[in-house]
Amino acid sequence: MNNKKTNSKNEKYLQEAILQEKARGTPDLEIGRKYGVTFRYIERLITRTQGLNVSALDVPKKIKTLHPKDFKEEHTTVWSFKQRGNWATHSGEYRGNWSPYIPRNVILKYSKPGEIVLDYFCGAGTTAVECKLLGRKCIAIDINDKAIELAEKNLNFSVESQQLTFLNIESHLQIYEPELKVGDARDLSFLKDNSIDLICAHPPYANIIHYTDSKEGDLSFFDIDDFLKEMSKVARESFRVLKPGRQCAILIGDTRKQKHVIPLGFKLINAYLNAGFKLRELVIKRQHNCKTTGFWYENSIKYNFLLLAHEYLPIFEKPKTHTSLKIREKEVNYNLPVSVLEKPLLKRRLDELETTTVWIFPTKDFEER
Repeated sequence: MNNKKTNSKNEKYLQEAILQEKARGTPDLEIGRKYGVTFRYIERLITRTQGLNVSALDVPKKIKTLHPKDFKEEHTTVWSFKQRGNWATHSGEYRGNWSPYIPRNVILKYSKPGEIVLDYFCGAGTTAVECKLLGRKCIAIDINDKAIELAEKNLNFSVESQQLTFLNIESHLQIYEPELKVGDARDLSFLKDNSIDLICAHPPYANIIHYTDSKEGDLSFFDIDDFLKEMSKVARESFRVLKPGRQCAILIGDTRKQKHVIPLGFKLINAYLNAGFKLRELVIKRQHNCKTTGFWYENSIKYNFLLLAHEYLPIFEKPKTHTSLKIREKEVNYNLPVSVLEKPLLKRRLDELETTTVWIFPTKDFEER
């Protein structure tokens, strides 16, 4: 009994020490080494005590600029942003939130000023902030009330119409305050049919990053099959509320289980196609944080697997007449013998190998001679 009390007391002191380190802005890697805990332990502690998964505690963001420097819209199906974007109140403190460059491109390409943009996985409010900066109306919902509180803080800034001149927008463009709401993406009954001009959202990735302390209905706690089942409900609601001929952009990535890739992105695309959408575009978004993650980089070499360095951004479109398309998975067995080659051990430099799922080779190798 005394041992249990002692262990419980030590655990309490450990958690208090970690929270103090987080409040001072100490990086997770340094905390892990100092206290001998894993990243997952720190993540769960923060989520349980704060009510949401954030990387920094009570660190106010000082606004330096309201817009990205030298911004240019994307015009290909491969999007690559080396910097995640830190204009306005954008930051990476909310675990798993997407780069503001993504909703900015989507909003500019598929909506007009004054139109309504829906984000049903609001998180810290990245999409809502971009809507405010770009003169769009926004309805942003999240199942976590703490996330909505954080989004409210991030939206607490003023925008003058003359500050939007970089977009060549008329100076009298109206600025709209986003409408924030605690709600469930699977039930958008408060919205009328055919009432939304654009959907722009970044869902959780099936039990990869937990956004709450096991809040009921939080899709980030679902396994793959249940996640896809519930996301099918989200897809159907998306189809119902979106206006015909308009777009729905969803960022999703794959995952790996027991050394094998699970094509979560394609499976989710299938769910939206089954709901009646057509696939207008399929953007590949490159991730730049893989090679800088020492643990996973070293293990990718040790165990011979590629780091997942890409995500998918399918741009769905609601047709004016209802159609349904399904991508069927089929196992093919050609009954052919497979040769197994023994690979000799080679001494090789780690920086000479491609270790992610996005391969980029020197431009000079492809120049015309």
